[in-house]
Amino acid sequence: MPEEREGEFYGKNGEPRKFDPTFKGPIQNRGCTDIVCCILFIIAILAYIAVGILAWSQGDPRKVIYPTDSRGQFCGQAGTPLADKPVLFYFNIMKCASPMVLLEFQCPTTQMCVDKCPEKFMTLVKAYTNKNDFDYYKTFCKEGVTNTMVSLTPWWRDGLCPAMLMPSKPFTRRCFPALGERGGVITVGNNSKFDDGRGNMRDAKDLLDGVTNATVVIEARQVVMKIFEDFTQSWYWILIGLVIAMLTSLLFIVLLRFLAGIMVWVMIVMVILVIGYGIFHCYMEYAALKGTAGSDVTLQQLGFQTDFAVYLQIRQTWLAFMIILAIVEVIIILLLIFLRKRILIAIALIKEASRAIGHVMSSLFYPLFTFVLLAMVVAYWAVTAVFLSTSNEPIYKVFNETACDYSRTTCNPANYSTSLEKARCPDSMCLFAFYGGETAYHKYLIGLQFYNVFLFFWCANFVTALGQMTLAGAFASYYWAFVKPDDMPAFPVFSSLGRSLRYHTGTLAFGSLILSIVQIIRVLLEYLDHKLQGAQNKCTKFLLCCMKCCFWCLEKFVKFINRNAYIIVAIYGKNFCTSAREGFFLLMRNMVRVAVLDKVTDFLLFLGKLLIVGLVGIFAFFFFSGRVKAFESTAPHLHYYWVPILTVVVLSYFIAHGFFSVYAMCVDTLFLCFCEDLERNDGSAERPYYMSSTLHEILWKNAAEDPSSARQRADEDIELK
Repeated sequence: MPEEREGEFYGKNGEPRKFDPTFKGPIQNRGCTDIVCCILFIIAILAYIAVGILAWSQGDPRKVIYPTDSRGQFCGQAGTPLADKPVLFYFNIMKCASPMVLLEFQCPTTQMCVDKCPEKFMTLVKAYTNKNDFDYYKTFCKEGVTNTMVSLTPWWRDGLCPAMLMPSKPFTRRCFPALGERGGVITVGNNSKFDDGRGNMRDAKDLLDGVTNATVVIEARQVVMKIFEDFTQSWYWILIGLVIAMLTSLLFIVLLRFLAGIMVWVMIVMVILVIGYGIFHCYMEYAALKGTAGSDVTLQQLGFQTDFAVYLQIRQTWLAFMIILAIVEVIIILLLIFLRKRILIAIALIKEASRAIGHVMSSLFYPLFTFVLLAMVVAYWAVTAVFLSTSNEPIYKVFNETACDYSRTTCNPANYSTSLEKARCPDSMCLFAFYGGETAYHKYLIGLQFYNVFLFFWCANFVTALGQMTLAGAFASYYWAFVKPDDMPAFPVFSSLGRSLRYHTGTLAFGSLILSIVQIIRVLLEYLDHKLQGAQNKCTKFLLCCMKCCFWCLEKFVKFINRNAYIIVAIYGKNFCTSAREGFFLLMRNMVRVAVLDKVTDFLLFLGKLLIVGLVGIFAFFFFSGRVKAFESTAPHLHYYWVPILTVVVLSYFIAHGFFSVYAMCVDTLFLCFCEDLERNDGSAERPYYMSSTLHEILWKNAAEDPSSARQRADEDIELK
């Protein structure tokens, strides 16, 4: 009966490995795998380089940095005639109240670059009668205006000068009226009324719509520019924070090598203490704001604010943070209580992984190589994306205050004064509208952007897969060395890296391609979800939510399959599909032990990442927010201090993940090799185990103590020695 059950079990999950006296670990004599995918990947990379070259030749990042006048020139750009004129001035800001501003992202008024914004009220008619006033006024007129001109009519007709000036302030390199409020009345320059230059007295509140619409158009850009300025002010300190995260991760990994058991328990206690301090800090901030004016405003009442520091001034924010941290703390404590026995087994397994890493010390520094490659991929993608998004040509359109048949049509500013449009619409203007184009390149620009994103995912996943296969080959060399470390190759990491690139580039490309396709689909689903946020169709929202959930699960499953497939490829040198199938069936034949590894060990390593991120995040918060007096004068002055804090926290997690991935890959590789070892050998003198006695005791004892593994113990009726 046991034999029938064994045959049925193995029939569903593949055949177990047979004893092979010639097998001594990763096979050296192997051939290239998945050649078609290798060729396809090389072609895709060459095409990606071509897209980058094309984007760099067509793009102009200045369009993102500098404001543009009505002739498409950049204000304040060094090395140009407008280098000393960094601010954009609107001839008539009230025209920005037009609804077309929100559609065309351009005010239908002349815009020019000036050295500074006007500081006082003045009309063209009054300035013309005073030489000093006119000399000041004409700095806001187009070139060629002189006080020798007899009549003011051509200045208005041809739009050479604005009809009026008013006190303004620069905002994101643009001049906006210095609006204020006095006694509930909107004022500009301390006046509630002003002369519009045409003999009409206007209320200051008439400016409000124009300023509001113009602000809506550039609000997103304003936030981006402020964030960019914060990065330029704090990049040096961000790098220091990331170096601290890297050194902390490296120190933790080294200590884990020699003091695995102690470090794991220290890690568990420290995570609980760090989160506990977070709860305490949130409570203190919550209590300190009690009675403060405006602190009882709810998040719903506050709405969206570009200055995120405002949220930290209300009590509800700190209450929400405190509740979230308390829930996380309770979940971690409950998991530690219920998984206490398996945690002991996982700690013993991490100790064994530490011994393996001790014989392959170069593996600790391999994440630096992966980090450099990923940084190159991210940099290439970001630069190409910027150049692609700024590779459009300036488009000029007809703008007119009154009805005109040619309004919003494309025009050419070079000959517009003599054109038919100008003749039929005398008061119209040909102004810069936006960036676009009608060439074949511009028609396929969206496709090029999509290709840029897709190749970014493919290349990033390829680099990650290369690291996994390299480390798997190195640790497999350790495991299958009968006499450790004498039977190991001299440079296991370099040997494994060479095999991976020489023979298995196609396999790496194949696995990363599958994962990239799933990730791109997830990105598209997120985009659709964002677009359909205002939709009222509940069925559509439900289906979209289900699809997002399914593809999230699919991505996790593909990552799991790929990871184990790379381990099998690193050992046997087979193609991706065969390795994925064999690796999956091998895990299915050892499901009980898989549960221990994938859940508990990963959980402990995640706590390590959480500890490093928490420590670095607390340090970054107190430094950039100026809470510590010793660093108050050193910390940079920023618009949003959360920008460098979030940057340090997110990148610190990826750095910690890179270092801890060495341990995770080591544990997974040792486990798969252990399962192979059990199937190939029986512990006898003729077929001895390659595993250490400690590792055998750890994993076998776990299966023996689990009542759900009765069938597996019957199938693996092996005498313990």
